Order: sequence, then structure tokens, then C-alpha cells
Amino acid sequence: MRVILAGGGTGGHVIPAIAIAQELRKDYGAEVLFIGTARGIENRLVPSAGFPLRLIQVGALNKVSLKTRVKTFVDLPRAVFHSRSILSEFRPQVVIGVGGYASGPAMLAAILKRIPTLAFEPNYVPGFANRRVARLVSAAAVHFEETAGYFRNARVTGVPVRQAFFEISARSSGNARPALLVFGGSQGAHAINQVVIDAARALRARVPGIQIVHQTGERDYNDAQAAYASLDGTAVAHRFIDDMPSFFARADLILCRSGASTVAELTAAAKPSVLVPFPRAADDHQKKNAEALERAGAAVMLEESKLSRSVLVDTIGALLGDPRRLAAMREAARLLSHPGAARDIAAMAAELAASRA
Repeated sequence: MRVILAGGGTGGHVIPAIAIAQELRKDYGAEVLFIGTARGIENRLVPSAGFPLRLIQVGALNKVSLKTRVKTFVDLPRAVFHSRSILSEFRPQVVIGVGGYASGPAMLAAILKRIPTLAFEPNYVPGFANRRVARLVSAAAVHFEETAGYFRNARVTGVPVRQAFFEISARSSGNARPALLVFGGSQGAHAINQVVIDAARALRARVPGIQIVHQTGERDYNDAQAAYASLDGTAVAHRFIDDMPSFFARADLILCRSGASTVAELTAAAKPSVLVPFPRAADDHQKKNAEALERAGAAVMLEESKLSRSVLVDTIGALLGDPRRLAAMREAARLLSHPGAARDIAAMAAELAASRA
């Protein structure tokens, strides 16, 4: 079986795509090719995962300046033509679009060539590229039940995440100190960092014995280190956490953004969370993801515009002071998890490939 995975830009697109590719190679002996752009993180992650990558030139259309939009419209026909050339050369039996800049042109090229197409959509509301092809694709794999209505032949598969997140067991209440894990992605989240640094002393007063572990990113690390130095071990700052599953395992509550991959990791680990959506995310998809978890009872959403020291202390204090609510949130998160996501998406791709045989 020959498969193309198209798209990328961010880790939220590329990391699940690599997991799907690995499953296709392992279970179906598939030959996999990625199509991306020169500006995306796929240039680092895809080759290091052992997969070939071809690049096309196309930019953004959503929430960009008029100049950028015009340039993208000029580039788009060329990108579709280039994608058609790659498809003709590689001869895939199915093309999987994972969202991001390269996804739209490659999926359009596949549709024009009548090659089966599978859209992977990890967010509650589809991204710009997937919305453009939603009614044209052969099938779709989605994370949320409500997202299925945008596509033809959609199945709820969830988002592939590392198996280690599913192997995290519930923390024993015992005499363990209440633990809060804070992160905002690999680069940190400045707005969250500032409020947490400002609130750390008040959190210690509100939740006696609290242990705060804070991934700040590079920008705010020194400020956090200086602020936490006088708190007698209450809070510990890290520039970056490599082994995130082990830190999830030690947390009673997690404060973070609500990108698709983060949401999938939270549900896989069955962790209660306080979600602060990135307000400038494309299509406001982080807010929609957070609202979905909040409706399910797995999370509390705080909008960044309303985030303050007092709001944060009250929210964290109320949750860590209510073990029954935390237990209910853990169960709600667990019910949203999808342990077989990569396997199920690979199986959908194999079905579509067989239909072309």
C-alpha cells in the first residue's frame, strides 16, 4: 500500500500524522510519503521519524493580511499542480490530509485525480483546509462526535498520542501533596506564566502543601526561577519537560492551553484540567476544544482575557479542595479518550486504498 500524508505546520498536525504513518508501516507494510511546506515543523520531525518529505509552496489564507492572502491565491494553483505531479510520480492509493498549509492543495489534487482521500481533523471545529474539502473527501477521522457533521463518511477515532499517556494510573490520595502541573506548549505561554508566577504565593496560602511544577519555556524561565526561589520548594520551574507523561502522572490537576494534541493527552491520561485557550488560534479552535471538555465535565475553561491572580487562585483552590469533583473530572476525561486512534485511522486508510484496487 502506498500512502501520502499531506499537511503540517505545527506539532498538533505533524505528531499525530507521524503516529498514523508508523501504524500504516507497521500493520500494512505501507510505503508512506509526506507532503509539507518549507515553513512547518514537519521539516524537522518527519525526516527524524524516518519518512521522506516533499515540499510545496503555499501560505495561509485564514486570519492573514491582504498581501499574504493575495500571494497565497497566486501560489495555490501552482501548489495544486505541484501536488498533482507528486501524486503522479508516487502513485498513492490513498491521500490523508492532516490540516495545515499543504493539506488543501494535496487533497484537491487527489480529488481531481479521483484518488481516495481521508481527512484527519483533531479539533472540534475543522481548520481552514479541511473545511474547504470537507464535502469532497472520501471519508474523515475526527476527534469529537460533533465534528463528524462537517464531513462525509466521518468516524470518531480520536487523536493519536503516545501510549505512555494511557498507562498513567490515578494518583493515590494518601498523604501526597496536592500537585498542579502548568505548561503552555514547548515555547511556554506568556500570559499563563505571568499569572501563575504572580499567584504562586497566594496559591500556597489557599492550598496548604501545594506543589507547583511549571514548564515556562525559555522566555519566562528566569523570572519564574527568581519568583519561586523564596517559596521553599512550593514551585519548581522548568524550561522544557522532555518526559511529559511522568509529570502528568504526578499531577492532580493540569493548567494548560487547549490545542488538539494537548486535549488528547489530557483525556488519554484521564487528568482534570483548567484550560486557557490561546485567543489568537486559527478559527478560535482552542476555545471550541476547551468548551467541549468543559461540557463533558472533564475541564474548567478560563478565557485569557478574564485570567487574573484572584480568578486563578479561586479556581485552582476550589478544584484541589474538592476530591469528589476531581474524581468525576477524571472519569469524564477518561470517557473521551481513544486508545486505538492511530490503529483506527490506519484501518480507515487501508479500507479506502482497497476500494481503489
